[in-house]
Amino acid sequence: MTIQRRALGPKDVHIDILYCGICHSDIHAVRGDWRVPDLPIVPGHEIVGRVVAVGSAVTKFRPGDIAGVGCMVDSCGECENCLADREQICLNGTTFTYGAPDKISGGQTYGGYADSIVVTERFAIRIPPGMDLASTAPILCAGITTFSPLRHWQVTPAFRVGVVGLGGLGHMAVKLALAHQAQVTVFTTSPGKIADARRLGASEAVLWSDAQGMSRQANSCDLIIATVPEGFSMQPFFNALKNDGTLVNVGALGSLNPDLSGMLLAFSRKKLSGSMIGGIAETQQVVDYCFARNIRPEVELIRPDQIQAAYRRVLDKDVRYRFVIDFASAKRAA
Repeated sequence: MTIQRRALGPKDVHIDILYCGICHSDIHAVRGDWRVPDLPIVPGHEIVGRVVAVGSAVTKFRPGDIAGVGCMVDSCGECENCLADREQICLNGTTFTYGAPDKISGGQTYGGYADSIVVTERFAIRIPPGMDLASTAPILCAGITTFSPLRHWQVTPAFRVGVVGLGGLGHMAVKLALAHQAQVTVFTTSPGKIADARRLGASEAVLWSDAQGMSRQANSCDLIIATVPEGFSMQPFFNALKNDGTLVNVGALGSLNPDLSGMLLAFSRKKLSGSMIGGIAETQQVVDYCFARNIRPEVELIRPDQIQAAYRRVLDKDVRYRFVIDFASAKRAA
């Protein structure tokens, strides 16, 4: 289909898309798990490309620069959350990269499974020269989603961080927690990922189904980041928290059905929290942080005609660890 992008405004940048990651939320959106989508829907919010044109008032980019676009493309810029660099929870309504009301053009926004995109420069991320572009794309969602709670809870080398689920978000949580010099424990449902967790640097890796292994983790974690995209029983992971510890959910956006013991919460001050991506300033921070430390998501490149097969493999947990659509190769071959 042909997507009509808006004409270039004074503060807009036009980006030729080279790579776009596949996030599990793309699948949720296409399936209508959260709401029935307005059709057509064009997913994709882990976008990296080359700036091909800029508006007359743009100061942040020039044609030829590399730019990224994450999960949002606009906000009011005036509410207390926007002024605190938390545009992702704009009190007047964040404009997400796809499937959201487009306050500039009307209709709805269309994402990165496309040739190009036009966004205001304020919501475009500078990609440092020399950064690997294909593996940069997932940082714009999976990276910031797991980086933000590590920053908010001020993780230090004294922390033990638990990571529930070793997928696109989970493997980035492990890498970023290790970069903060924390010890990491991975909780996974996949026996085949135990060795992977250790390869990534986790001190321990435990199967959810291993009752003895889970019991040994009691009162061991200061912070647990839950990256699982569906609701799950949280009580076993609350048992793994230390007193005053926090389990922060960054994966499941539907019903959690946490099934938690009120007695446990009362006696140990353990906390359930949530976090969603991060603001633009923090997204730029995580991109620069990963570049400075050579932290890269582990990606598998696919052609645009392999998207449906990739969705099936994501649902089957058969990806290590993020699919990225390679538009660059197709454009070079054209």
